[in-house]
Amino acid sequence: MSAAERFDCHYCKDSLLGNKYVTKEDTQYCTKCYESLFSNCCAECTSPIGCNSKDLSYKDRHWHEQCFKCAKCSRSLVEKAFAAKDNQLLCTECYSHEYSSKCTTCKKTIMPGSRKMEYKGSSWHETCFQCNRCRQPIGTKSFIPKDTGYFCVPCFEKQFAYQCCACKKAITVGGVTYQEKPWHRDCFLCIGCKKPLSGKPFTSRENFSYCLDCFHNLFAKKCVGCTKPITSLAGAKYISFEERQWHSECFTCTLCSVSLVGRGFHTQRDNILCADCGREK
Repeated sequence: MSAAERFDCHYCKDSLLGNKYVTKEDTQYCTKCYESLFSNCCAECTSPIGCNSKDLSYKDRHWHEQCFKCAKCSRSLVEKAFAAKDNQLLCTECYSHEYSSKCTTCKKTIMPGSRKMEYKGSSWHETCFQCNRCRQPIGTKSFIPKDTGYFCVPCFEKQFAYQCCACKKAITVGGVTYQEKPWHRDCFLCIGCKKPLSGKPFTSRENFSYCLDCFHNLFAKKCVGCTKPITSLAGAKYISFEERQWHSECFTCTLCSVSLVGRGFHTQRDNILCADCGREK
C-alpha cells in the first residue's frame, strides 16, 4: 500500500483501517492515543474518561457518568439538582440535612430554592412565619415582635395597643396620657379652639381640656379697666371691689388715671375716682 493510500494514527502511526478512531481538529487518532493525549481524568476514580464514556463536567472538573454521585449518600447526580460544598458534590437532600437552616416553628429543614423568612438570626418557612393571633402567614408584610411572638400590625393594635379616647383608633407611636386616659398627640386638642395641647400648658374644667387662652377667655374674671381676662399666670395681682375686678395696673382714677392701688378712692356710679378728683366732683 502506498503512502498516499495509508490511513494511520497521527501519533503512533498504527493503521486505522478497520479500527475505531477519533477525529480532533481534522486529525485522526487511534482511541488509545486519543485517551492518552486528550482524555480528562475522572475527579472521583482518577481514571481517564475514555472515548466510550460520557464526560460530565462541573467547574473544570470531570467525571465518568457512573462516578458522578453524591459524596454523602452515593446516589447518582446525573440530570438531578445538586449543590457543591467544600469541593464535594451533594444531592439536595444531603446538602439540606447538613447545611440548610432549620425552621424555628416546625423544626424541619428549609430546602434550597424555597422561600425563607429570616429575623434576628432565626429562620422560617414562608408559611410557618405566622402572626401569633390570627395565625395567617406574615410574609413580607410589616409585623411587630412582642415577648417571644410576632404579630401582624392589625392584630397587635387589637390586642396590645391603647385606643385613643378621641378617635378610638390604636395608638402605635407616642401618644399622650392625661387623667389615666390615652390620646394620639394630634387628637389631644383644646375643646375651644381645637389646637393641639401636647407639650403646652393647659387646664381642665368639668372634664374638658382647654388651652390657657381659651380657658381665660371663657372662665376668667374680666378686668373692668381693659376688659381682658385676669389670669393667675406669674402670680398676677388684681383688685376686687363690689364684685368688680381690675388688674393692679388698671386700677386707676377714671379722670386723671393715677393709680389707686393702696390709696383711698371714691365711687361715682360706675367710675372710681382718686380723692382729689372726688372732692372736685
